[in-house]
Amino acid sequence: QVQLVESGGGLVQAGGSLRLSCAASGIIFRLSAVGWYRQAPGKQRELVASFTGGGNTNYAESAKGRFTISRDNAKNTVYLEMNSLKPEDTAVYYCNKVGGVPLRWGQGTQVTVSS
Repeated sequence: QVQLVESGGGLVQAGGSLRLSCAASGIIFRLSAVGWYRQAPGKQRELVASFTGGGNTNYAESAKGRFTISRDNAKNTVYLEMNSLKPEDTAVYYCNKVGGVPLRWGQGTQVTVSS
């Protein structure tokens, strides 16, 4: 069965950094379009960064220059390095495939950025 497990979130001060991890089973990330989503209270879940099926990367405008998506194919794990964090980055972060019907969502990992 498919399982997505996010980790690496935490409480950081504005300007700090975090590295999120998404470990997957039941899906081969390198063969799929996959990305990081976030959902803040009262807001719709949004796509922050992603790999296309061809390995290209895309970023939300708010993430460009600050976030970097990467993957370790041997570990079937996708990462999101987040730098220069801002309070508006506060959200629960999830990984999932991009396009089509999402896989079962994992528990997400909470990122809280204090001002």
